[in-house]
Amino acid sequence: MNRKDFLQLSGILGLGVSGAGLFSACNNNSISDTNFTGKVLIIGAGAGGLSSGYFLKQQNIDFEILEASPTIGGRMKTDTTFADFPIPLGAEWIHTRASILEDIVDNDFIPIDIQTVGYSRSNMALYLDNGESSLHESNDPDLKFVNATWLTFYEDYILPSISDRIRTNTIVESIDYTDTEISAQTNNGVFTADKIIVSVPLKILQEGNIAFEPSLPQDKLEAINSITVWDGFKAFIEFSEDFYHTFTGFVINPETAGQKLYYDASFGQNTDKHILGLFTVGSPALEYGSLSDEEFIASVLDELDTIYGNQATPNYVKHITQFWNEEPFIQGGYITDHANWRIVRKLRSPVDNKIYFAGGPFTDGNDWVAVHAAAQSAKDAVNEVLR
Repeated sequence: MNRKDFLQLSGILGLGVSGAGLFSACNNNSISDTNFTGKVLIIGAGAGGLSSGYFLKQQNIDFEILEASPTIGGRMKTDTTFADFPIPLGAEWIHTRASILEDIVDNDFIPIDIQTVGYSRSNMALYLDNGESSLHESNDPDLKFVNATWLTFYEDYILPSISDRIRTNTIVESIDYTDTEISAQTNNGVFTADKIIVSVPLKILQEGNIAFEPSLPQDKLEAINSITVWDGFKAFIEFSEDFYHTFTGFVINPETAGQKLYYDASFGQNTDKHILGLFTVGSPALEYGSLSDEEFIASVLDELDTIYGNQATPNYVKHITQFWNEEPFIQGGYITDHANWRIVRKLRSPVDNKIYFAGGPFTDGNDWVAVHAAAQSAKDAVNEVLR
């Protein structure tokens, strides 16, 4: 599937892109040999930033990661208190083959002990379109982590070798690449390097939260400002009984306005709990994010009662929400699935052989947003730095 078909399951709403091709033949996509001996600053400790540091570490290149928030992971944020399995408040599915985890680690001496599970035709999907409903078998190709998340994967396999190079609570305010030595002004002082990899959410650049001296080229600025960043909202609701289908999808008109999906978040997990996930981007996310907590859960229970014969309210236990627009160093969901791939590719192009870009928005245009795409973009950026 492509990005704009994110919620389609063989013609009905579903969960994601296939993402095949990125990181394919990874052994032929290894980091370039290099004579580079300088230092690299990485801005952001999400999937793109952490992967960039990891690949630089493999090449024994000096680097430092500056992260604005108190924690690492960005939109891989995970809650470990809501249920007896980790709840992915952001990135959740593996939109490609399970072996992508080995490809990202890229080390034959490190065995990957993570279990994944896929969907089958017996996992039913309910499709809702303007009051009309239809039930279909699922053929979603995506995978879920079993009692793990993307963040726990990074914490277990990527972070150990680079944790001493990460500075949290360090907000980059400006980047000056006028001279040979590049400097980054932060709330904790000035950091210098020979190259910089910017791996921040696109909304941060759109809002001008990082100033560049000199200004970024006009075509780069036009690419940054021309792409829509969808609003992002997720929720998880625990019920005492399982009364819902694996997927419950909705048509959003126009389709460029966003996406909305309920799904069985307990699927494949080692748990007896019944937890329903709610994934929304675009206008549905903004609508939910504008509600108070009490208004939100009342709205959701009312909707589910209508769909599933008044089974939601009497079985409700508790819920948790994540509105990504309110995260100060993220400020939104992710770039729309309907973005022009040529503009996406322009987002990742280096500037003056000094500033490079990595992360979900900064890919080659074949795919974007997914964690494995962010990791591939990091490998591409590191290759460009080292050339």
